[in-house]
Amino acid sequence: MTVVVPPRIHGVIHRLALFTAVAGFALTAACQRGSPGRAAAPSHPPTMTVVQVQPESVTLTTDWLATLDGYVNAEVRPQVTGYLVKRLYREGSRVKKGDVLFEIDPRPFDAVLAQAKAKLGESQAQLSKADRDVARDTPLAEQHAIAQSQLDDDREARAAAAATVQSAQAAVDAAALNVSFTKVTSLIDGVAAIASAQIGDLVGPTTVLTTVSQVDPIKAYFPLSEREYLPLASRLNRGTPGRLWNNDDGLTLILVDGSVYPRRGRFLAADRSIDASTSTIRVSAEFPNPNDTLRPGQFARVRAATRVITGALLVPQRAVSELQGLYRLRVVGSDRTVRRRAVTVGDRVGSRWIVQSGLSAGETVVVEGPDVPDGTAVTTAPYAPAVAER
Repeated sequence: MTVVVPPRIHGVIHRLALFTAVAGFALTAACQRGSPGRAAAPSHPPTMTVVQVQPESVTLTTDWLATLDGYVNAEVRPQVTGYLVKRLYREGSRVKKGDVLFEIDPRPFDAVLAQAKAKLGESQAQLSKADRDVARDTPLAEQHAIAQSQLDDDREARAAAAATVQSAQAAVDAAALNVSFTKVTSLIDGVAAIASAQIGDLVGPTTVLTTVSQVDPIKAYFPLSEREYLPLASRLNRGTPGRLWNNDDGLTLILVDGSVYPRRGRFLAADRSIDASTSTIRVSAEFPNPNDTLRPGQFARVRAATRVITGALLVPQRAVSELQGLYRLRVVGSDRTVRRRAVTVGDRVGSRWIVQSGLSAGETVVVEGPDVPDGTAVTTAPYAPAVAER
């Protein structure tokens, strides 16, 4: 029996057969591409930037947060009570020892001095009269022209007059001293702060007029932990300025803007006790400051070279990857293939890590390059660190 297929249905069947054939070909090709063991080798090996690790001697440093303060800070206070009438220095400028900084109204003290001088003159007159009485009565008593008791009275009167003169002279000296105290002077060379009192204020011995700080050299205070203190205890307790570490070539000061202060400092002294609340001991250092760049109250970091390691193996920080506390890097072997390796790292020196174990001198470490499976053949190029990483 012959079946007649309409032309429209015959075209549909033809298109379905063609689609099935094309899909089957595509599926076969895809399966061949995904089949393991048939991966096509890359046209050329990937390039890795590398460094060859060689032993180095490195100096390890430690930083501490420091506070700067004047070598000597002298609070300027008047020694007499009165009204402030003059300020004779430029605030924030350098002053010398003995420079007059303020003046208190001297008129009340001048009046007291005048009274004391008048009292002294009166006492000196009485002493002069007593001297004449003794001089006149002494020969008369020797000749028995007057009673001996009269001469004794003359001598007692003279002694009393002499004591009165001494007392009056002391009063004059005290009054003159108070007059001199109306000119308030600096006790040290240094930089004078902005005045705390204003003209017209009633000031006295409890009033701080200003503060003068010796800032050349300037002190830096910073804390050492108890763990850091113990190895240094013998040198700290010598009580003489000098070096704390055997390789110490001076202390470096890092300012808050990251700049390095150009002059080196030295250790001065350690405090008497360790702070129980922080387990630290306060130590001081001094830094030359001829241009007054450093001022009391500044914050900075004190840096010291605390240890030297010889034969250290260092790699750029970007060569090391870290995952859950485990450190790894990639090493290119003699067969020009790359493999990952677990390592133990130590201190950081600038932008590099010290590798304590897992790496040998002379090995080639990958710094930058594509992530490829272990055993991949690679080509290498030397790593050129940026200026900031050197």
